[in-house]
Amino acid sequence: MVVASPNPLKRSKKTKAFGVPTIDLSLKHDNHGEYCLIDQIVSACEEYGIFKVVNHGVPFDTVAALERRGLDFFRQPDATKHRAGPPNPFGYGSRTIGPNGDMGHLEYLLLHANIPSTHPPNFSCEVNDYVGAVSELACELLDLMAEGLWVPDKTVFSRLIRDVQSDSLLRLNHYPPFDWSLHGDRDPDRIGFGEHSDPQILTILRSNDVAGLQISMPDGPWLPVPPDPNAFYVMVGDALQVLTNGRFTSVKHRAMANISSSKSRMSIMFFGAPPLNAVISPIKEMVSALNPSLYTPFTWDEYKRAMRTSRLSDCRLNQFKRRNDDQ
Repeated sequence: MVVASPNPLKRSKKTKAFGVPTIDLSLKHDNHGEYCLIDQIVSACEEYGIFKVVNHGVPFDTVAALERRGLDFFRQPDATKHRAGPPNPFGYGSRTIGPNGDMGHLEYLLLHANIPSTHPPNFSCEVNDYVGAVSELACELLDLMAEGLWVPDKTVFSRLIRDVQSDSLLRLNHYPPFDWSLHGDRDPDRIGFGEHSDPQILTILRSNDVAGLQISMPDGPWLPVPPDPNAFYVMVGDALQVLTNGRFTSVKHRAMANISSSKSRMSIMFFGAPPLNAVISPIKEMVSALNPSLYTPFTWDEYKRAMRTSRLSDCRLNQFKRRNDDQ
């Protein structure tokens, strides 16, 4: 087994010239390269909560087919798009993000990855092909993470996503060119989708070549993440932060309104999630007398209910943190 450092303590956050780490999955085919690959993945999850994956093996045709179908859907008249149903929870939404007053400059389509009845019938095949490919990528990365954390069962994370009852989702966010004439100013800080961390285990994000994604650094500033249509960005979610007892940290991110005057921005997110009845708590390899559990156990369904009563930017994990007198 190839492993990274066995130190269970999280590495200190670094303040340095920023660049999202790039992980080249072609290194897995070389024994020495695989060691470097696993160490790079663990380091990226500890220090940033995000990394870019290249040579990922997802066919370009699979990505392009879903992007074409998605853009075709968002080009339709509003009345036609609304036939996909309000996002309750699945379907088409515009501007309103969730039930608690959060707003954005976007429209979106939210689908259940494992329930075909939530998929628009005219591109269900494209959704299924894409979900199959990126869920395999997510599971491969989670297995490498487990190996890098010295966990004997490297499927400890990925089997939650592979479960037939997995609550994984697919979301298409569409940011049309912003019509500045309707707003009277050219505000470069206008928010398209507000600050948040993803609640699931792992997010696989792909966007076209229009910028917008930003992440929050530990010392405060928001930094842009350059788009790369040929790569995927991988983000640690809240559930993985809990499973690793805080060694990996979910990344806070947001999307800015599209300041392009002519081209839409579209991002596609696969959210790898456990089944609703799965209990989320730190795995035993991440807990010791010197590193006690930071969280009380909860089910994924309980966490989703907590999400429904909170604002987008709220830190929902706070209510599941273990108090000192509980340890």
